[in-house]
Amino acid sequence: MSVVRPVTLVTGAAGGIGAALARRLASSHDLILSGRNVGTLEALCAEVGGSALVLDLTRPDSFESALAGVGRVSNVVHNAGVVELGAVAEQGHAVWSHTLAVNVVAPAELTRLLLPRVRAERGSVVFVNSGAGLRANAGWGSYAASKFGLKALADALREEEAGAGVRVSSVYPGRTATPMQEKVRSQEGAAYTPEAFIDPDSVAATIEFVLNAPRDATLPDVSVRPGPR
Repeated sequence: MSVVRPVTLVTGAAGGIGAALARRLASSHDLILSGRNVGTLEALCAEVGGSALVLDLTRPDSFESALAGVGRVSNVVHNAGVVELGAVAEQGHAVWSHTLAVNVVAPAELTRLLLPRVRAERGSVVFVNSGAGLRANAGWGSYAASKFGLKALADALREEEAGAGVRVSSVYPGRTATPMQEKVRSQEGAAYTPEAFIDPDSVAATIEFVLNAPRDATLPDVSVRPGPR
């Protein structure tokens, strides 16, 4: 008797946490991988056996047509995100609009469109948030606001979909050795030393655990912080 494998869609899959997660799930999940760098994404799909899904996260109106050919979806992992540091007094509306569009509006619309599929599978929606989704520091206003908004989206969705058997989790990684962190360190005027931060695979292992948790348990909020060195 063949086992029906879950189908897991991961955004921001071309690198960092998303790519690490794809490699972890490849042996037990069928994967739909979304990312911005098409060449890198296609190479990863060839490696792990997944299929590529090209989405422009600034154009949520394009999602419905992009998803037209997608079949089953058991789980959705919202991992894509953008960050632009700056004081509230210095950042114009374009930065705020772009950050909120990619980090909040896109996950909300993608979730809305995929919910019928996820409900049918009694699957999970995982939002990869940030420590900035729990506390806003100086210079992080636009990013933190988007991550606070992402937490609100997850919290509301969890209550709304519990009766349909859909599990909703937020994962809050601390600083992780990813290309985004390299950009942040550059914006902070500091050196990027990957070994000083959480390994992306450690965050991916946490997400894998959340997805594969026994059905009688749900993990609403999981924080991942650097361990002792």
